[in-house]
Amino acid sequence: MSGNLHMFVMAAPLVGALTVNLAGRASRKAVLPLVLGFLTLSLVAALGTMAGVLEHGAFTYTVGNWQPPFGIELRIDHLSSLMLVLVSAVALIASFASLQSVAKDLADRQHHFFTLYLILVAGLHGLILTADAFNLYVLLEITSITTYGLIAMGRGRAPLSSFNYIIMGSIGACFYLLGVGYLYILTGTLNMADIAARLPQVNGTVAVATAFAFMLVGLWIKMAFFPLHGWLPRAYNDAPIGAGVLVAPLMTKVTIYLMLRVMFSVFSPQYEFFQHPDVQNLVVWGAALGIICASALALGQRDLRRMLTYIIVAEVGYMVGGVWLANGTGLTGAVLHIVNDALMTLCLFLVAAAIISRNGSLAFDRLQGLYRRMPWTMAGFTLGAFAMIGVPPTCGFFSKWYLILGGIEARQWPYVVALVFSSLVNAVLFFRIIEIAYFRGGKGHGHDDHGPVTEAPAMILAPLLVSAAALVLVGLATGPLVSNLIAQFVPVF
Repeated sequence: MSGNLHMFVMAAPLVGALTVNLAGRASRKAVLPLVLGFLTLSLVAALGTMAGVLEHGAFTYTVGNWQPPFGIELRIDHLSSLMLVLVSAVALIASFASLQSVAKDLADRQHHFFTLYLILVAGLHGLILTADAFNLYVLLEITSITTYGLIAMGRGRAPLSSFNYIIMGSIGACFYLLGVGYLYILTGTLNMADIAARLPQVNGTVAVATAFAFMLVGLWIKMAFFPLHGWLPRAYNDAPIGAGVLVAPLMTKVTIYLMLRVMFSVFSPQYEFFQHPDVQNLVVWGAALGIICASALALGQRDLRRMLTYIIVAEVGYMVGGVWLANGTGLTGAVLHIVNDALMTLCLFLVAAAIISRNGSLAFDRLQGLYRRMPWTMAGFTLGAFAMIGVPPTCGFFSKWYLILGGIEARQWPYVVALVFSSLVNAVLFFRIIEIAYFRGGKGHGHDDHGPVTEAPAMILAPLLVSAAALVLVGLATGPLVSNLIAQFVPVF
């Protein structure tokens, strides 16, 4: 494929960050069109890149014409093109909902917020594109640092939650970097393709296994894989709502994508450590335990956004377990769930933003009468809830179906039981909220169930309804999505 359209996907938000920072100092009115304009350009370029990959196949790109292993190489294939579109679309939709809340809560720092916001989006695109193991570390830290800053802009305990995230994130980065260092000592290169080509000739099984383990543990900390999740609930719950609607849907999902890249681009599906039954069982059983524990912790929450943070931890277990089933069905389900979970989380965090804009609180006892007062918002919530539970034809059903089939195929019954248990818990969680918001009146809490309809502002409601509709549309398009994009990535085990 000719051209460098994929570079515009990453460059647009990066240039936008500089422009927003400079123009926003002079006029806050300039922030809105600039943010939306640059993110729209990024999405258009991502769609063009995907169309090119579908037509011409995967390709590589050398930055500055410095050939690997000396220069930085980018790889654009079916999975990375899908992830580029996912990140661009989620970022654009989330930015609509963020603009009004940020203008209200961070009026004097609006341009600072969106500068970090756009750098984060550019960093996520860089993580998806890079084919260099050390460059991946650099970009991982760029995205982490911007996330720390966005979370710290929140009120109350947000700076402390951000600090906790910094500690855990730094530990995760150190583990990953140690693994990269081992691989460099063993192979003398940092290019992923070169490492993969040289590893079979390396006479150091223990050293290779150590590098593999270090890199995985580092990424597991970054993605909040149970029990390494302690930083996530507070960080995502205390973040400004404008940051939450971007960070929550994307950070863990992109990190899971990075795990796939490390496992299948640096190592291989036939790597002994990955295929070792004891190691494989340990990770899958750990994922099953994490799903059950995170779902149980979600049951104990009395605040909608905090409940969603524990559901995210459980969903991470879904995807990690699906990958380590080591079969095509499970891996297909894990990759599909990256897309689906990003959309489901986006929808539900937009619901949280909408409710806060009118209700001022996400505590369960303050949600009474919302179906009467905010019907469109709660319609979006219902679709998001059904997708999380796994009700067809929403997208959540199809990825869970692949994961369950993969678990059965691998005879990993604890994982299958955990998936079913989590779906049942999600049903309890969301129907409890539906019961409170639909059947209970709100007079005792300052809200009259028979009062006027007070929907969320259009800047929040419109992206919420778009994301809710996407849950059904992506579910109905699962067949083409899997056959045209995901199946091209899934290796033969």
